[in-house]
Amino acid sequence: MNDKDYEDFISTVSHELRTPLTSIRGFSQTMLASWDKLDDESKKKFLKIITEQSNRLINLIENMLSVTRLQNTKENLILKEVSLKPVVEMIASVVKTQYPDKSFNIEIKPNTPSILVDKDKFQQIMTNVMENAAKYGDENSTIDINTDFTEDFVKINVTNSGIEIPKEDQEKIFTKFSRIDNPLTRKVQGSGLGLFITKNLVEKMNGTISVNSQNHKTTFEICMPTANIEKQAREKCRQ
Repeated sequence: MNDKDYEDFISTVSHELRTPLTSIRGFSQTMLASWDKLDDESKKKFLKIITEQSNRLINLIENMLSVTRLQNTKENLILKEVSLKPVVEMIASVVKTQYPDKSFNIEIKPNTPSILVDKDKFQQIMTNVMENAAKYGDENSTIDINTDFTEDFVKINVTNSGIEIPKEDQEKIFTKFSRIDNPLTRKVQGSGLGLFITKNLVEKMNGTISVNSQNHKTTFEICMPTANIEKQAREKCRQ
């Protein structure tokens, strides 16, 4: 990391940490100073804000740690055969609790083969992409998740309806600390690390990720290798 990158890193982290910490401190101080004057509804509202901002801090710190681990080339991935459907359904139920106005339409093709991934890292990938779709999708909209596959790869498409990503920004969103400037992203909080981490994890597991955004719909396509054990054995024999 050169001096400019380091300065940008410190500046971004400082800003991202300061905002939730200021909210937590401000609402905590208000509750301590005015507890007897606040009605129950106000107390619940303030506690909800404190909880949301605490979760934001935890997510930011986890993302920072993930970036650090990504830069450690010695990190070991445990690649195993993973069935896609239960992972997607589990993550959809979790994201639904965070974004109750969103619905998930999951269509996993019959006979979709298992993929060869590190299960924990793949769950992190799908969580990042599905949360991103929910966060930036239109209110009360449906997130569509469907698959296609060949002998060697499974393609997972995650589509939301909402503000389009301009073509010139579609590669930029996968870079560190990148956030597109539009009316929605100005209102929605984010560190600009989630998709950077996602792309790096996908590529570490020999996959690809891309985005296509048009006609008020945005689709992230994740392509992961299948757990084709027989083919892997043949490839090893040729080495």
